[in-house]
Amino acid sequence: MAAERDQLEVDVLFVGAGPASLAGAYRLAELAKAAGRELEILVIEKSGEIGNHAISGAVMDPKALDELIPDWRDDAPVEAAVGRDELWFLTKGGKIKAPLTPPPLNNHGKYVASLQKIVKWLADKAETAGAQVFPAFPGQELLWDGDRVIGVRTGDKGLDKNGKPKSNYEPGADILAKIVILGEGPRGTLTKQAIPRLGLDDGREPQVYAAGVKELWKCKPGSVTAGSVIHTLGYPLPPETFGGGFIYGMKDDVLDIGHVTGLDYADPTTDPHNELQRMKQHPAIAAMLDGAKLIRYGAKAIPEGGLFAMPRLYADGLMLIGDSGGFLNGMRLKGVHLAMKSGAMAAETAWDALQAGAYDAAALSAFQQRFEASWAYDELRTARNFHQGFSGGLITGMLNAGLATFTGGRAFGVKEKLPGEAGYERMKKAGYKPAPTPRATIDNVLTFDKLTDVFNSGTMHEEDQPCHLHVADTNICRDRCTVEYGNPCEYFCPAAVYEPLFEKNASGAVEGRLQINFTNCVHCKTCDIADPYQIITWVPPQGGEGPVYTGM
Repeated sequence: MAAERDQLEVDVLFVGAGPASLAGAYRLAELAKAAGRELEILVIEKSGEIGNHAISGAVMDPKALDELIPDWRDDAPVEAAVGRDELWFLTKGGKIKAPLTPPPLNNHGKYVASLQKIVKWLADKAETAGAQVFPAFPGQELLWDGDRVIGVRTGDKGLDKNGKPKSNYEPGADILAKIVILGEGPRGTLTKQAIPRLGLDDGREPQVYAAGVKELWKCKPGSVTAGSVIHTLGYPLPPETFGGGFIYGMKDDVLDIGHVTGLDYADPTTDPHNELQRMKQHPAIAAMLDGAKLIRYGAKAIPEGGLFAMPRLYADGLMLIGDSGGFLNGMRLKGVHLAMKSGAMAAETAWDALQAGAYDAAALSAFQQRFEASWAYDELRTARNFHQGFSGGLITGMLNAGLATFTGGRAFGVKEKLPGEAGYERMKKAGYKPAPTPRATIDNVLTFDKLTDVFNSGTMHEEDQPCHLHVADTNICRDRCTVEYGNPCEYFCPAAVYEPLFEKNASGAVEGRLQINFTNCVHCKTCDIADPYQIITWVPPQGGEGPVYTGM
């Protein structure tokens, strides 16, 4: 018998309590208050507390906040204004400091911040303005009337590992809304449902992602300058692989250190977590961490495809914002301000639609028009060929980025657009025999294995529940992936979720199973993105579970 579900009706539903949705909820509530109109504005979030799943670098451009909350500097929990910018080119044993900081990485007037703290603060602002923010409510599936989105069903709680109700079973609720706005972050569950059904990526370039892996370190008193910013290129990545590192000085002698690896690499043994551990072994960086203690860990996928990889941002009853819509500038390594701006523009579009009583694609197409008339569009247009420019390696990518900076986004050989390619399509199959990716030596002082880092992420999942990592056919993992790619899931997952227990029998056939340690999952979505067969689907676990990204 079908479960009886609670039903809730609201005017506008935002999914995901990140900077995009919360900025949007705040802006919409302020518009309603100024007009003396009461609206039901709801934000739902999968984490147990607002901010628990929020992770970014982050050096924050205040441009969007200046527009949204002009007096934000009075109480926003930023760490420090950027006081020093450096770019390092790392070799295995040395570094070359760039004499000038490239204009896209000039962070004068920006702020080092913890996204987790910013999100909690912004949620308070949205609630004070009149929105409701509900944690522990993961969006599980979209509700439809034909091809119009009419709401979201939240996830069930209290199912056992076989999907059977336990004594504490609670069916998810159906939340009906005139307008649903998806700000789920990269590769969102509901966004992934909507895009193919509605053809929102028709005529677009494929979205390309990177995996960012980050640690927080408590350093010796007086050793960290809050507001210092260092970006790195080169070691430990080979020149054909996109990526680089970042080191940000926070308050109270805390150092953010992270590494970004493009998920369009060729070598199937590439391991983003391992690259961060190797980066820390570099003499220049190891010296900064001498006497320091690891206090937090996390990982996140980053949408790097740029302007031409953004899906159509609207449909009947639906808009996409933030990372879900591809609002990230890879050239500047920034997305928080673009997420906030996208949320505010979606809110203004929703307000006009509510005033007119029209919620179809024609009405919501005003979101696209607002975007194309905004500084956000101008910024993303300049960066439109950034990631694609690195398809030929580091040197070519840097030359293209330099050209784009001074020509408004042109790349060598093209005026408008470099073609893109889905990252998983670039992974090499059998016959590609690279030198084994060097592995970091784990000493549990400077470098750590994945399980130790998962512990430091605060990740918790109840074991007796359905696995939230759906592999469509594990026979492919055994019979094809073992031979063709060598089971890259063992490498690309930064949380040791995937454990291929395969071996050849006496006749040479591969036997065994893929063990999925889903309780380790840090919700980065890398598996959903990087799997070469595209048979992994990440869905939210039961509400409230996952990492706890304090200070991240």
